Amino acid sequence: MRCPFCGAQDTRVIDSRLSQEGDQVRRRRECTACRERFTTYEVAELNLPRVIKNDGSREPFREDKLRAGMLRALEKRPVGSDRIEAAINRIKKKLLACGEREIPSRLIGESVMQELAGLDHVAYVRFASVYRSFQDVNEFREVIDRLESAPPAGDRDLQPDLFESEAKP
Repeated sequence: MRCPFCGAQDTRVIDSRLSQEGDQVRRRRECTACRERFTTYEVAELNLPRVIKNDGSREPFREDKLRAGMLRALEKRPVGSDRIEAAINRIKKKLLACGEREIPSRLIGESVMQELAGLDHVAYVRFASVYRSFQDVNEFREVIDRLESAPPAGDRDLQPDLFESEAKP
C-alpha cells in the first residue's frame, strides 16, 4: 500500500480489526519512510445482481438510486442516518444472498417497503403510494389498516422473507 503522505511504496500493518458488522477489516498502517500512520479499510468486492426493470430492460444495481428513493420517502422524518444505512445494507445483503445474476426491480421495491415499514410508517405510506401508483384514498386506507394490524417491529423477524418465496421462478 502506498503512503498517502510521502508516496513511498513500503508500509506495514500495525493493527487489524473487524468492523462492527464484520464485513470489513480496519487496518492501521505506518509508512516505513516518513513514519506517518493512516487507516485503510478492506472490503470484499461482490457483484450485486443486475436489475430487470418493468419494461424488460436491464441495468446494473445502483446503491445511490436505492438510497435516494429511501431518503425521499424519509424526508423530514425522525429516522437516524445510521438506521437508514443499516436498512440499505440489509437490502444489499438480501440481494447478494439470493445468488441470482438478475433480479426483478419489483423484489427490490418490496424489500424497500419492508424496511421502511420497520423504520417509519409515514415513509412507508409515502413510498407505497408512489411505488404502487395509488389512484384513490381507499388504497391509502387499505395500506394504513394493514400497518395498524401488523405485528410489532420485534415480531417482523418471524415473517417470511420476500426473496425466498419469489426469487426463483
